[in-house]
Amino acid sequence: MDGLAHALRWFHTVRYLRPAQVYGRLWFRAYRPAPDPSPAPEIRATGGPWQPPARRPSPLLNGNTFCFLNERHPVESPSDWNHPTWEKLWLYNLHYFDDLNAEGAQGRTDRHRALIERWRAENPPAVGIGWEPYPLSLRLVNWIKWALAGNALEPAWVQSLAVQARYLRRRLEYHLLGNHLFANAKALVFAGLFFRGEEARRWLEKGLALLDRELSEQILPDGGHFERSPMYHSLILEDLLDLLNLLRAYPDAGVEPAWEARLRKLSGAMREWLARMCHPDGEIALFNDAAFDIARPPAELDAYAVRLGLPVRAQASDPVRHLAETGYIRLNHGVACALLDVGRIGPDYLPGHAHADTLSFELSLFGQRVLVNSGTSRYGTSPERNRQRGTAAHNTVVVDKQDSSEVWSGFRVARRAWPGTPEIEQTQDGIEVRCAHDGYRRLPGGPVHKRRWRLGTGYLSVRDEIEGPCTQAQARFHFHPGLSVEIPAGHTQGRSGLPGGQTVRLEIRAGSCVLEQTTYHPRFGVSEPNTCLGVDLSGKTSELVLHWD
Repeated sequence: MDGLAHALRWFHTVRYLRPAQVYGRLWFRAYRPAPDPSPAPEIRATGGPWQPPARRPSPLLNGNTFCFLNERHPVESPSDWNHPTWEKLWLYNLHYFDDLNAEGAQGRTDRHRALIERWRAENPPAVGIGWEPYPLSLRLVNWIKWALAGNALEPAWVQSLAVQARYLRRRLEYHLLGNHLFANAKALVFAGLFFRGEEARRWLEKGLALLDRELSEQILPDGGHFERSPMYHSLILEDLLDLLNLLRAYPDAGVEPAWEARLRKLSGAMREWLARMCHPDGEIALFNDAAFDIARPPAELDAYAVRLGLPVRAQASDPVRHLAETGYIRLNHGVACALLDVGRIGPDYLPGHAHADTLSFELSLFGQRVLVNSGTSRYGTSPERNRQRGTAAHNTVVVDKQDSSEVWSGFRVARRAWPGTPEIEQTQDGIEVRCAHDGYRRLPGGPVHKRRWRLGTGYLSVRDEIEGPCTQAQARFHFHPGLSVEIPAGHTQGRSGLPGGQTVRLEIRAGSCVLEQTTYHPRFGVSEPNTCLGVDLSGKTSELVLHWD
Protein backbone atom coordinates (compact mmCIF):
# COMPACT_ATOMS: atom_id res chain seq x y z
CA MET A 1 0.00 0.00 0.00
CA ASP A 2 1.47 3.38 -1.01
CA GLY A 3 1.79 6.33 1.35
CA LEU A 4 -1.29 8.16 0.10
CA ALA A 5 -3.52 5.08 0.35
CA HIS A 6 -2.20 4.38 3.85
CA ALA A 7 -2.89 7.96 4.90
CA LEU A 8 -6.42 7.79 3.47
CA ARG A 9 -7.08 4.56 5.36
CA TRP A 10 -5.98 6.20 8.58
CA PHE A 11 -8.14 9.24 7.81
CA HIS A 12 -11.25 7.14 7.23
CA THR A 13 -10.52 5.23 10.45
CA VAL A 14 -9.88 8.20 12.72
CA ARG A 15 -12.60 10.48 11.36
CA TYR A 16 -15.31 8.53 13.22
CA LEU A 17 -13.60 8.60 16.62
CA ARG A 18 -14.86 10.68 19.49
CA PRO A 19 -12.46 13.31 20.84
CA ALA A 20 -12.25 11.45 24.15
CA GLN A 21 -10.85 8.42 22.34
CA VAL A 22 -8.03 10.50 20.89
CA TYR A 23 -6.96 12.57 23.88
CA GLY A 24 -7.90 9.70 26.20
CA ARG A 25 -5.36 7.45 24.49
CA LEU A 26 -2.66 10.10 24.90
CA TRP A 27 -3.59 10.59 28.56
CA PHE A 28 -3.69 6.85 29.21
CA ARG A 29 -0.17 6.40 27.85
CA ALA A 30 1.31 9.47 29.51
CA TYR A 31 -0.28 9.22 32.96
CA ARG A 32 0.40 6.23 35.17
CA PRO A 33 -0.78 6.76 38.75
CA ALA A 34 1.14 5.41 41.68
CA PRO A 35 -0.70 2.65 43.59
CA ASP A 36 -2.23 3.72 46.90
CA PRO A 37 -1.32 1.24 49.68
CA SER A 38 -3.32 2.92 52.45
CA PRO A 39 -5.45 0.62 54.64
CA ALA A 40 -8.52 -0.92 53.05
CA PRO A 41 -12.00 0.27 54.00
CA GLU A 42 -14.11 -1.99 56.19
CA ILE A 43 -16.05 -4.78 54.52
CA ARG A 44 -19.80 -4.21 54.34
CA ALA A 45 -22.05 -6.91 55.78
CA THR A 46 -24.52 -8.46 53.35
CA GLY A 47 -28.23 -8.21 54.07
CA GLY A 48 -29.62 -10.48 51.39
CA PRO A 49 -28.90 -13.76 49.61
CA TRP A 50 -26.19 -14.22 46.99
CA GLN A 51 -27.35 -16.53 44.22
CA PRO A 52 -24.91 -18.85 42.41
CA PRO A 53 -23.81 -16.99 39.24
CA ALA A 54 -23.42 -18.43 35.76
CA ARG A 55 -20.77 -21.15 35.76
CA ARG A 56 -17.92 -21.68 33.32
CA PRO A 57 -16.01 -24.92 32.77
CA SER A 58 -12.88 -24.96 34.91
CA PRO A 59 -9.74 -23.82 33.05
CA LEU A 60 -7.50 -25.08 35.89
CA LEU A 61 -5.94 -28.42 34.98
CA ASN A 62 -3.39 -30.53 36.84
CA GLY A 63 -0.82 -28.66 38.87
CA ASN A 64 -0.52 -25.08 37.70
CA THR A 65 -1.55 -25.72 34.11
CA PHE A 66 -4.36 -23.65 32.63
CA CYS A 67 -6.36 -24.04 29.42
CA PHE A 68 -7.73 -20.86 27.88
CA LEU A 69 -8.84 -20.38 24.28
CA ASN A 70 -8.10 -24.09 23.67
CA GLU A 71 -4.42 -23.53 24.44
CA ARG A 72 -2.58 -24.94 27.48
CA HIS A 73 0.35 -23.48 29.39
CA PRO A 74 1.88 -24.27 32.79
CA VAL A 75 2.19 -21.17 34.99
CA GLU A 76 5.20 -22.11 37.08
CA SER A 77 7.33 -19.01 37.62
CA PRO A 78 6.46 -15.40 38.50
CA SER A 79 7.43 -14.30 34.98
CA ASP A 80 4.79 -16.58 33.46
CA TRP A 81 2.05 -14.13 34.48
CA ASN A 82 3.50 -11.89 31.75
CA HIS A 83 5.07 -14.49 29.47
CA PRO A 84 6.49 -12.68 26.42
CA THR A 85 5.57 -15.31 23.81
CA TRP A 86 2.06 -16.24 24.93
CA GLU A 87 -0.94 -14.51 23.36
CA LYS A 88 -2.02 -11.43 25.29
CA LEU A 89 -5.65 -12.56 25.31
CA TRP A 90 -4.52 -15.85 26.92
CA LEU A 91 -2.68 -13.88 29.61
CA TYR A 92 -5.73 -11.67 30.12
CA ASN A 93 -7.77 -14.80 30.83
CA LEU A 94 -5.13 -16.00 33.29
CA HIS A 95 -5.54 -12.79 35.29
CA TYR A 96 -9.36 -12.87 35.26
CA PHE A 97 -9.56 -15.63 37.91
CA ASP A 98 -12.72 -17.09 36.34
CA ASP A 99 -12.00 -20.44 37.99
CA LEU A 100 -13.00 -19.04 41.40
CA ASN A 101 -16.63 -19.19 40.26
CA ALA A 102 -16.42 -22.00 37.70
CA GLU A 103 -18.10 -25.39 37.75
CA GLY A 104 -17.04 -27.43 40.80
CA ALA A 105 -15.27 -24.46 42.39
CA GLN A 106 -16.25 -25.61 45.90
CA GLY A 107 -13.95 -28.61 45.52
CA ARG A 108 -10.92 -26.47 44.63
CA THR A 109 -10.96 -24.02 47.53
CA ASP A 110 -7.44 -24.85 48.72
CA ARG A 111 -6.05 -24.43 45.21
CA HIS A 112 -7.89 -21.14 44.85
CA ARG A 113 -6.52 -19.81 48.11
CA ALA A 114 -3.00 -20.71 47.05
CA LEU A 115 -3.53 -19.11 43.64
CA ILE A 116 -4.86 -15.83 45.08
CA GLU A 117 -1.89 -15.60 47.43
CA ARG A 118 0.49 -16.40 44.63
CA TRP A 119 -1.01 -13.72 42.39
CA ARG A 120 -0.73 -11.14 45.16
CA ALA A 121 2.91 -12.03 45.83
CA GLU A 122 4.00 -12.27 42.21
CA ASN A 123 2.13 -9.27 40.72
CA PRO A 124 3.21 -6.14 42.56
CA PRO A 125 0.87 -3.15 42.25
CA ALA A 126 0.81 -1.42 38.88
CA VAL A 127 3.24 -3.89 37.28
CA GLY A 128 2.36 -6.18 34.39
CA ILE A 129 -0.64 -7.25 32.35
CA GLY A 130 -2.74 -8.09 35.40
CA TRP A 131 -2.88 -4.41 36.31
CA GLU A 132 -4.30 -3.31 32.98
CA PRO A 133 -7.84 -2.03 33.62
CA TYR A 134 -9.79 -4.75 31.83
CA PRO A 135 -8.29 -7.87 33.49
CA LEU A 136 -8.15 -5.93 36.75
CA SER A 137 -11.90 -5.25 36.50
CA LEU A 138 -12.81 -8.88 35.84
CA ARG A 139 -10.50 -10.17 38.59
CA LEU A 140 -11.84 -7.71 41.14
CA VAL A 141 -15.40 -8.90 40.41
CA ASN A 142 -14.40 -12.56 40.55
CA TRP A 143 -12.63 -12.21 43.90
CA ILE A 144 -15.68 -10.47 45.37
CA LYS A 145 -18.10 -13.05 43.93
CA TRP A 146 -15.92 -15.78 45.47
CA ALA A 147 -16.12 -14.01 48.84
CA LEU A 148 -19.89 -13.59 48.57
CA ALA A 149 -20.15 -17.35 47.96
CA GLY A 150 -18.87 -17.85 51.51
CA ASN A 151 -15.09 -17.95 51.11
CA ALA A 152 -13.08 -15.98 53.66
CA LEU A 153 -10.56 -13.46 52.36
CA GLU A 154 -7.24 -13.09 54.15
CA PRO A 155 -6.48 -9.52 55.37
CA ALA A 156 -3.72 -9.20 52.75
CA TRP A 157 -6.18 -10.08 50.00
CA VAL A 158 -8.70 -7.52 51.23
CA GLN A 159 -5.91 -4.97 51.19
CA SER A 160 -5.03 -6.00 47.63
CA LEU A 161 -8.65 -5.60 46.56
CA ALA A 162 -8.68 -2.04 47.87
CA VAL A 163 -5.40 -1.19 46.11
CA GLN A 164 -6.80 -2.64 42.87
CA ALA A 165 -10.04 -0.66 43.15
CA ARG A 166 -8.15 2.58 43.81
CA TYR A 167 -5.88 1.97 40.85
CA LEU A 168 -8.81 1.13 38.56
CA ARG A 169 -10.63 4.29 39.56
CA ARG A 170 -7.70 6.27 38.12
CA ARG A 171 -7.24 4.10 34.99
CA LEU A 172 -10.72 3.97 33.48
CA GLU A 173 -10.72 3.07 29.79
CA TYR A 174 -12.32 6.15 28.31
CA HIS A 175 -10.03 5.75 25.30
CA LEU A 176 -11.62 2.37 24.49
CA LEU A 177 -15.21 2.85 25.71
CA GLY A 178 -17.68 0.04 24.90
CA ASN A 179 -17.50 -3.23 26.80
CA HIS A 180 -14.16 -2.24 28.39
CA LEU A 181 -15.56 0.85 30.11
CA PHE A 182 -18.67 -1.14 31.05
CA ALA A 183 -16.46 -3.73 32.79
CA ASN A 184 -14.65 -0.94 34.64
CA ALA A 185 -17.95 0.50 35.85
CA LYS A 186 -19.23 -2.89 37.00
CA ALA A 187 -16.05 -3.48 39.00
CA LEU A 188 -16.34 -0.12 40.75
CA VAL A 189 -19.93 -0.94 41.75
CA PHE A 190 -18.81 -4.32 43.11
CA ALA A 191 -16.00 -2.69 45.10
CA GLY A 192 -18.25 0.13 46.26
CA LEU A 193 -20.80 -2.28 47.72
CA PHE A 194 -18.34 -4.88 49.05
CA PHE A 195 -16.61 -2.18 51.09
CA ARG A 196 -18.18 0.54 53.20
CA GLY A 197 -17.25 4.08 54.12
CA GLU A 198 -16.59 7.32 52.27
CA GLU A 199 -14.00 5.94 49.85
CA ALA A 200 -16.24 3.02 48.89
CA ARG A 201 -19.16 5.41 48.42
CA ARG A 202 -17.11 7.33 45.84
CA TRP A 203 -16.32 4.12 43.96
CA LEU A 204 -20.00 3.20 44.00
CA GLU A 205 -21.16 6.60 42.81
CA LYS A 206 -18.63 6.68 39.99
CA GLY A 207 -19.52 3.15 38.91
CA LEU A 208 -23.25 3.87 38.91
CA ALA A 209 -22.76 7.12 37.00
CA LEU A 210 -20.80 5.31 34.32
CA LEU A 211 -23.35 2.50 34.16
CA ASP A 212 -26.17 5.01 33.84
CA ARG A 213 -24.50 6.55 30.81
CA GLU A 214 -23.30 3.33 29.21
CA LEU A 215 -26.56 1.41 29.63
CA SER A 216 -28.43 4.20 27.85
CA GLU A 217 -25.99 4.07 24.96
CA GLN A 218 -24.94 0.45 24.74
CA ILE A 219 -28.32 -1.31 25.05
CA LEU A 220 -30.39 -0.43 22.00
CA PRO A 221 -34.21 -0.22 21.92
CA ASP A 222 -34.53 -3.71 20.40
CA GLY A 223 -32.64 -5.14 23.39
CA GLY A 224 -29.36 -5.75 21.54
CA HIS A 225 -25.88 -4.61 22.50
CA PHE A 226 -24.61 -1.84 20.25
CA GLU A 227 -21.47 -3.71 19.12
CA ARG A 228 -23.77 -6.17 17.26
CA SER A 229 -21.93 -9.28 18.44
CA PRO A 230 -24.08 -12.03 19.99
CA MET A 231 -21.05 -13.07 22.06
CA TYR A 232 -20.44 -9.64 23.58
CA HIS A 233 -24.18 -9.22 24.02
CA SER A 234 -24.15 -12.39 26.15
CA LEU A 235 -21.25 -11.09 28.24
CA ILE A 236 -23.04 -7.80 28.94
CA LEU A 237 -26.24 -9.68 29.81
CA GLU A 238 -24.28 -11.71 32.37
CA ASP A 239 -22.92 -8.42 33.74
CA LEU A 240 -26.46 -7.11 34.26
CA LEU A 241 -27.48 -10.30 36.05
CA ASP A 242 -24.39 -10.10 38.26
CA LEU A 243 -25.23 -6.51 39.15
CA LEU A 244 -28.80 -7.45 39.97
CA ASN A 245 -27.50 -10.29 42.14
CA LEU A 246 -25.18 -7.84 43.91
CA LEU A 247 -27.97 -5.34 44.66
CA ARG A 248 -30.03 -8.15 46.17
CA ALA A 249 -27.09 -9.04 48.43
CA TYR A 250 -26.83 -5.44 49.70
CA PRO A 251 -30.42 -4.21 50.01
CA ASP A 252 -29.55 -1.65 52.68
CA ALA A 253 -26.56 -0.03 50.98
CA GLY A 254 -28.53 3.01 49.82
CA VAL A 255 -28.73 2.26 46.09
CA GLU A 256 -31.92 3.70 44.61
CA PRO A 257 -34.63 1.03 44.09
CA ALA A 258 -35.00 2.26 40.51
CA TRP A 259 -31.71 0.56 39.70
CA GLU A 260 -33.10 -2.89 40.37
CA ALA A 261 -36.16 -2.19 38.24
CA ARG A 262 -33.97 -0.89 35.43
CA LEU A 263 -31.70 -3.94 35.50
CA ARG A 264 -34.70 -6.27 35.49
CA LYS A 265 -36.21 -4.51 32.47
CA LEU A 266 -32.99 -4.37 30.46
CA SER A 267 -31.99 -7.94 31.21
CA GLY A 268 -35.43 -9.07 30.08
CA ALA A 269 -35.06 -7.24 26.76
CA MET A 270 -31.55 -8.60 26.31
CA ARG A 271 -32.74 -12.16 26.97
CA GLU A 272 -35.40 -11.79 24.29
CA TRP A 273 -32.87 -10.41 21.77
CA LEU A 274 -30.44 -13.22 22.52
CA ALA A 275 -33.12 -15.88 22.03
CA ARG A 276 -33.80 -14.52 18.55
CA MET A 277 -30.12 -14.55 17.66
CA CYS A 278 -29.70 -18.23 18.45
CA HIS A 279 -30.02 -21.20 16.15
CA PRO A 280 -32.38 -24.07 17.02
CA ASP A 281 -29.36 -25.82 18.59
CA GLY A 282 -29.53 -23.20 21.35
CA GLU A 283 -26.22 -21.49 20.59
CA ILE A 284 -25.48 -18.03 19.21
CA ALA A 285 -25.11 -17.07 15.56
CA LEU A 286 -21.56 -16.08 14.61
CA PHE A 287 -21.89 -12.50 13.44
CA ASN A 288 -19.00 -10.06 13.98
CA ASP A 289 -16.53 -11.17 16.67
CA ALA A 290 -18.33 -14.20 18.06
CA ALA A 291 -17.34 -17.68 19.16
CA PHE A 292 -18.68 -20.33 21.49
CA ASP A 293 -17.40 -20.84 25.06
CA ILE A 294 -16.34 -17.24 25.74
CA ALA A 295 -19.73 -16.13 27.08
CA ARG A 296 -21.96 -18.59 28.87
CA PRO A 297 -24.55 -20.37 26.70
CA PRO A 298 -27.97 -18.72 26.49
CA ALA A 299 -29.59 -21.56 28.47
CA GLU A 300 -27.13 -21.01 31.33
CA LEU A 301 -27.87 -17.27 31.35
CA ASP A 302 -31.60 -17.97 31.35
CA ALA A 303 -31.19 -20.34 34.30
CA TYR A 304 -29.22 -17.66 36.17
CA ALA A 305 -31.98 -15.12 35.49
CA VAL A 306 -34.61 -17.51 36.85
CA ARG A 307 -32.54 -18.04 40.03
CA LEU A 308 -32.69 -14.27 40.47
CA GLY A 309 -36.48 -14.36 40.32
CA LEU A 310 -36.87 -13.14 36.75
CA PRO A 311 -39.68 -14.77 34.75
CA VAL A 312 -39.15 -17.82 32.60
CA ARG A 313 -38.80 -16.60 29.04
CA ALA A 314 -41.66 -17.59 26.74
CA GLN A 315 -40.72 -19.39 23.52
CA ALA A 316 -41.31 -17.21 20.46
CA SER A 317 -42.51 -18.72 17.19
CA ASP A 318 -43.23 -15.62 15.07
CA PRO A 319 -42.26 -16.14 11.39
CA VAL A 320 -40.47 -12.77 11.12
CA ARG A 321 -38.70 -10.72 13.75
CA HIS A 322 -36.90 -7.57 12.69
CA LEU A 323 -34.43 -6.34 15.31
CA ALA A 324 -34.36 -2.94 13.70
CA GLU A 325 -31.80 -1.08 15.80
CA THR A 326 -29.13 -3.78 15.72
CA GLY A 327 -30.02 -4.65 12.13
CA TYR A 328 -30.81 -8.36 12.21
CA ILE A 329 -33.82 -10.26 10.89
CA ARG A 330 -34.88 -13.71 12.05
CA LEU A 331 -37.01 -15.81 9.68
CA ASN A 332 -38.78 -19.02 10.74
CA HIS A 333 -40.63 -21.19 8.23
CA GLY A 334 -41.27 -24.87 8.83
CA VAL A 335 -37.97 -26.63 9.51
CA ALA A 336 -35.95 -23.58 8.40
CA CYS A 337 -34.48 -20.78 10.50
CA ALA A 338 -32.49 -17.99 8.82
CA LEU A 339 -30.69 -15.10 10.52
CA LEU A 340 -29.93 -12.12 8.25
CA ASP A 341 -27.52 -9.22 8.80
CA VAL A 342 -29.03 -6.08 7.29
CA GLY A 343 -27.57 -3.58 9.77
CA ARG A 344 -24.57 -1.37 10.30
CA ILE A 345 -21.32 -3.01 11.34
CA GLY A 346 -21.47 -1.37 14.79
CA PRO A 347 -21.16 2.03 16.47
CA ASP A 348 -19.46 4.55 14.21
CA TYR A 349 -16.75 5.28 16.77
CA LEU A 350 -16.29 1.70 18.02
CA PRO A 351 -16.11 -0.89 15.22
CA GLY A 352 -13.27 -2.93 16.73
CA HIS A 353 -15.31 -6.16 16.92
CA ALA A 354 -16.95 -5.70 13.52
CA HIS A 355 -16.54 -7.98 10.52
CA ALA A 356 -17.09 -7.03 6.89
CA ASP A 357 -20.23 -9.17 6.83
CA THR A 358 -22.98 -6.85 5.62
CA LEU A 359 -25.88 -8.82 4.06
CA SER A 360 -24.46 -12.09 5.31
CA PHE A 361 -26.75 -14.71 6.83
CA GLU A 362 -26.79 -18.06 8.60
CA LEU A 363 -29.22 -20.94 8.04
CA SER A 364 -30.38 -23.94 10.05
CA LEU A 365 -32.54 -26.78 8.69
CA PHE A 366 -34.10 -29.57 10.74
CA GLY A 367 -32.40 -28.10 13.82
CA GLN A 368 -28.92 -28.40 12.24
CA ARG A 369 -26.63 -25.59 11.10
CA VAL A 370 -26.22 -25.57 7.33
CA LEU A 371 -24.75 -22.19 6.28
CA VAL A 372 -22.42 -20.52 8.76
CA ASN A 373 -20.21 -17.48 9.00
CA SER A 374 -16.61 -18.47 9.59
CA GLY A 375 -16.44 -17.35 13.23
CA THR A 376 -13.49 -16.05 15.25
CA SER A 377 -10.46 -18.00 16.44
CA ARG A 378 -8.06 -15.24 17.41
CA TYR A 379 -7.52 -11.57 18.15
CA GLY A 380 -4.38 -9.56 17.46
CA THR A 381 -3.13 -8.12 14.18
CA SER A 382 -2.17 -11.21 12.19
CA PRO A 383 -3.15 -11.78 8.55
CA GLU A 384 -5.37 -14.65 9.72
CA ARG A 385 -7.25 -12.30 12.05
CA ASN A 386 -7.88 -9.92 9.15
CA ARG A 387 -8.94 -12.81 6.89
CA GLN A 388 -11.51 -13.99 9.39
CA ARG A 389 -12.94 -10.46 9.57
CA GLY A 390 -13.01 -10.13 5.78
CA THR A 391 -16.03 -10.41 3.52
CA ALA A 392 -14.88 -13.65 1.88
CA ALA A 393 -15.19 -15.46 5.24
CA HIS A 394 -18.94 -14.74 5.35
CA ASN A 395 -22.06 -15.68 3.41
CA THR A 396 -22.23 -12.57 1.27
CA VAL A 397 -20.77 -11.10 -1.93
CA VAL A 398 -17.14 -10.11 -2.58
CA VAL A 399 -16.63 -7.51 -5.33
CA ASP A 400 -13.27 -7.19 -7.08
CA LYS A 401 -11.60 -9.11 -4.23
CA GLN A 402 -12.29 -6.26 -1.80
CA ASP A 403 -13.97 -6.22 1.61
CA SER A 404 -17.33 -4.49 1.89
CA SER A 405 -15.97 -2.62 4.91
CA GLU A 406 -12.26 -1.89 5.15
CA VAL A 407 -11.29 -4.02 8.16
CA TRP A 408 -7.60 -3.84 9.03
CA SER A 409 -5.01 -4.07 11.80
CA GLY A 410 -7.04 -6.48 13.91
CA PHE A 411 -9.58 -4.05 15.35
CA ARG A 412 -9.78 -1.13 12.94
CA VAL A 413 -12.24 -0.22 10.19
CA ALA A 414 -11.79 2.59 7.66
CA ARG A 415 -14.56 3.07 5.07
CA ARG A 416 -17.55 0.95 5.94
CA ALA A 417 -20.72 -0.38 4.34
CA TRP A 418 -24.00 1.39 5.00
CA PRO A 419 -27.08 -0.77 4.35
CA GLY A 420 -30.37 0.64 3.21
CA THR A 421 -33.66 0.02 4.96
CA PRO A 422 -34.69 -3.59 4.39
CA GLU A 423 -38.00 -4.40 2.74
CA ILE A 424 -39.86 -7.33 4.29
CA GLU A 425 -42.87 -8.95 2.66
CA GLN A 426 -44.86 -11.92 3.89
CA THR A 427 -46.80 -13.89 1.31
CA GLN A 428 -48.95 -17.01 1.40
CA ASP A 429 -45.93 -19.05 0.36
CA GLY A 430 -43.39 -17.54 2.73
CA ILE A 431 -41.24 -14.49 3.37
CA GLU A 432 -39.17 -12.19 1.14
CA VAL A 433 -36.49 -9.75 2.35
CA ARG A 434 -34.67 -7.26 0.11
CA CYS A 435 -31.77 -5.04 1.07
CA ALA A 436 -28.70 -3.33 -0.43
CA HIS A 437 -25.49 -1.74 0.80
CA ASP A 438 -23.01 0.81 -0.56
CA GLY A 439 -19.79 -0.63 0.82
CA TYR A 440 -18.30 -0.96 -2.68
CA ARG A 441 -19.09 2.57 -3.85
CA ARG A 442 -15.46 3.47 -3.14
CA LEU A 443 -14.47 1.25 -6.10
CA PRO A 444 -14.38 2.58 -9.68
CA GLY A 445 -17.92 3.10 -10.92
CA GLY A 446 -19.43 2.87 -7.42
CA PRO A 447 -21.04 -0.61 -7.56
CA VAL A 448 -23.87 -1.45 -5.13
CA HIS A 449 -24.65 -4.94 -3.82
CA LYS A 450 -28.34 -5.87 -3.74
CA ARG A 451 -29.61 -9.10 -2.19
CA ARG A 452 -33.02 -10.79 -2.06
CA TRP A 453 -33.87 -13.73 0.20
CA ARG A 454 -37.03 -15.81 -0.35
CA LEU A 455 -37.83 -18.42 2.28
CA GLY A 456 -40.82 -20.65 1.58
CA THR A 457 -42.08 -24.17 2.01
CA GLY A 458 -39.13 -26.42 1.29
CA TYR A 459 -36.80 -23.83 -0.24
CA LEU A 460 -34.57 -20.81 0.27
CA SER A 461 -33.62 -18.61 -2.70
CA VAL A 462 -30.75 -16.10 -2.43
CA ARG A 463 -30.46 -13.75 -5.40
CA ASP A 464 -27.59 -11.25 -5.67
CA GLU A 465 -27.12 -8.38 -8.07
CA ILE A 466 -24.34 -5.84 -8.57
CA GLU A 467 -25.62 -2.51 -9.80
CA GLY A 468 -22.82 -0.62 -11.52
CA PRO A 469 -19.51 -1.70 -13.08
CA CYS A 470 -17.19 -4.29 -11.56
CA THR A 471 -14.53 -6.66 -12.87
CA GLN A 472 -15.67 -9.69 -10.89
CA ALA A 473 -18.03 -10.57 -8.05
CA GLN A 474 -18.67 -13.78 -6.16
CA ALA A 475 -21.37 -14.82 -3.71
CA ARG A 476 -19.91 -17.12 -1.04
CA PHE A 477 -21.80 -19.75 0.94
CA HIS A 478 -19.94 -21.49 3.79
CA PHE A 479 -21.32 -24.88 4.82
CA HIS A 480 -21.04 -26.23 8.34
CA PRO A 481 -18.19 -28.77 8.68
CA GLY A 482 -20.70 -31.50 9.50
CA LEU A 483 -22.17 -31.37 5.99
CA SER A 484 -20.98 -33.00 2.80
CA VAL A 485 -21.34 -30.91 -0.38
CA GLU A 486 -21.27 -32.31 -3.91
CA ILE A 487 -21.59 -30.47 -7.24
CA PRO A 488 -20.09 -32.17 -10.30
CA ALA A 489 -17.66 -29.99 -12.25
CA GLY A 490 -19.43 -27.92 -14.87
CA HIS A 491 -22.87 -28.61 -13.38
CA THR A 492 -25.35 -26.23 -11.76
CA GLN A 493 -27.04 -28.72 -9.47
CA GLY A 494 -25.75 -30.70 -6.52
CA ARG A 495 -26.57 -31.91 -3.05
CA SER A 496 -25.57 -31.62 0.57
CA GLY A 497 -26.03 -34.30 3.17
CA LEU A 498 -26.94 -33.30 6.74
CA PRO A 499 -25.71 -35.19 9.82
CA GLY A 500 -29.31 -36.10 10.62
CA GLY A 501 -29.67 -37.94 7.31
CA GLN A 502 -31.65 -35.29 5.43
CA THR A 503 -30.62 -34.09 1.98
CA VAL A 504 -30.50 -30.53 0.69
CA ARG A 505 -30.57 -30.07 -3.07
CA LEU A 506 -28.53 -27.18 -4.48
CA GLU A 507 -29.53 -25.34 -7.64
CA ILE A 508 -27.59 -22.47 -9.21
CA ARG A 509 -30.14 -20.66 -11.36
CA ALA A 510 -27.82 -17.81 -12.34
CA GLY A 511 -24.05 -17.68 -12.29
CA SER A 512 -21.30 -20.30 -12.37
CA CYS A 513 -20.05 -22.12 -9.29
CA VAL A 514 -16.94 -23.58 -7.71
CA LEU A 515 -16.34 -25.53 -4.49
CA GLU A 516 -13.33 -24.73 -2.36
CA GLN A 517 -11.99 -25.82 0.99
CA THR A 518 -11.78 -23.22 3.71
CA THR A 519 -11.96 -23.14 7.52
CA TYR A 520 -14.57 -22.63 10.21
CA HIS A 521 -13.74 -21.19 13.64
CA PRO A 522 -16.53 -21.77 16.17
CA ARG A 523 -14.15 -21.32 19.14
CA PHE A 524 -10.97 -19.43 19.88
CA GLY A 525 -7.97 -21.54 18.99
CA VAL A 526 -10.03 -23.86 16.77
CA SER A 527 -9.87 -24.26 12.99
CA GLU A 528 -12.10 -26.86 11.31
CA PRO A 529 -12.04 -27.64 7.56
CA ASN A 530 -15.27 -26.92 5.73
CA THR A 531 -16.59 -26.31 2.23
CA CYS A 532 -17.43 -22.99 0.63
CA LEU A 533 -19.59 -22.73 -2.48
CA GLY A 534 -18.61 -19.73 -4.58
CA VAL A 535 -21.13 -18.51 -7.16
CA ASP A 536 -19.72 -16.05 -9.67
CA LEU A 537 -22.09 -13.27 -10.65
CA SER A 538 -22.01 -13.82 -14.42
CA GLY A 539 -23.78 -10.84 -15.91
CA LYS A 540 -23.59 -9.28 -12.41
CA THR A 541 -26.38 -11.57 -11.13
CA SER A 542 -26.44 -14.87 -9.29
CA GLU A 543 -29.10 -17.00 -7.64
CA LEU A 544 -28.69 -20.03 -5.38
CA VAL A 545 -31.72 -22.09 -4.37
CA LEU A 546 -31.64 -24.69 -1.61
CA HIS A 547 -34.45 -27.29 -1.66
CA TRP A 548 -35.44 -29.74 1.08
CA ASP A 549 -38.36 -32.02 1.84
